[in-house]
Amino acid sequence: MSQDPVRANPKLWPWPESLDALVAAPAHHQLLLEDQQVRVLHTRIAPGDIVPLHTHRWGGVAYLQSWSHFIRRNEKGETLFDSRRAGDPPAIPCAQRTQRLPPHTVENLGPLDISIVMIEFKGSF
Repeated sequence: MSQDPVRANPKLWPWPESLDALVAAPAHHQLLLEDQQVRVLHTRIAPGDIVPLHTHRWGGVAYLQSWSHFIRRNEKGETLFDSRRAGDPPAIPCAQRTQRLPPHTVENLGPLDISIVMIEFKGSF
């Protein structure tokens, strides 16, 4: 793990460092690796948990290890995404592309942990 992680240009990312997933929601995000090009996180959300408001400033790849239905809400509590309305659940395990995410919470609605390894590409905007 690098002791000198690269931070995004604040002109391109308007939200404060205090909303970064590792800072704002450390009980749900674990840093596995960080260098100048990538950041790898393990996200774990237990059944019934609500992840505090946080951001993901880089897009990348999410490797889903386990999955349950969830709701993603913005800072006003408005629903941004409800997995129950998105069609069939993904086959587990699987990999999906991800976009960077502005401030949001995540509520695990299902009976299983949500476990995801996120590979964030620092050059992605």
